[in-house]
Amino acid sequence: METSISRVYSEFSFHFVSVYQRLVQFYGWCMSRADPRVAKWPLMASPVPTLLIAMAYLTSVYYGRKFMAKRKPFSIRGILIPYNLAMALLNLYIGLELATTQHRKQYNWLCQPVNYSDDPDEIRIASALWWYYFSRLVEMMDTIFLVMRKKWQQLTFLHVYHHSTMFMLWWIGVKWVPGGSAFFAAMVNSFIHVAMYLYYALAACGPKVQKYLCWKKYLTILQMAQFVSALVLGLRALVYGCDFPLWMQYALVVYMSSFLFLFGQYYRNAYLQKKQHSQKKNR
Repeated sequence: METSISRVYSEFSFHFVSVYQRLVQFYGWCMSRADPRVAKWPLMASPVPTLLIAMAYLTSVYYGRKFMAKRKPFSIRGILIPYNLAMALLNLYIGLELATTQHRKQYNWLCQPVNYSDDPDEIRIASALWWYYFSRLVEMMDTIFLVMRKKWQQLTFLHVYHHSTMFMLWWIGVKWVPGGSAFFAAMVNSFIHVAMYLYYALAACGPKVQKYLCWKKYLTILQMAQFVSALVLGLRALVYGCDFPLWMQYALVVYMSSFLFLFGQYYRNAYLQKKQHSQKKNR
């Protein structure tokens, strides 16, 4: 009996060590193919800081709700207005950097390979994409503010999924493909975020301003339109071929599909069903 247990334990240990060694080799192989230009940039050397921040974010959401359960919501208007204005300016900077530089380099929006050279404009594109990744970290404060204000209706799965996964996936993007076709999604999303954070800044001014804000619905439509465009470009690259990492195109298609599904549900619940309910009530 003891011999059988020892044999099972020995075989398990062997397989565990073998799997671990293969994972270490695979990690080393992946890191060897990363862009050396970004290796020493903040948070870029290893995935560990990004993963720890994402875990801390999810933990804060979970325990934050429990902490606020029996407490009154905080009034943080004095923080929200400058924060949202600052985020609008940061996204405007990123969008303009990407738009002007890609225009000067005559990027092909349908298919643009990554240029890993030390060309100043290519470094500028990579730097703007790093700032886009970093903005995903700062945007986690959106969730913290919702928790502090007990805005549970807005703290949806879509919200948490969006803020946690974007931060992690853009670390991968900046680490391996900081340029080329990666610019498009970041550029379009940055400009949309300018409008979104301006909306939030105005909404934080109170009821006197909120009654004039009737364009939140169109922000959602713009977001869905950008997901469709990114999905179409990703599918086109897979069908017709593009000198851009294939694994990134597949990841883009899957990720954009998940956003379209979740944002579609949100749009239906927030606007279509509300409109139908209002019409029934009027009848």
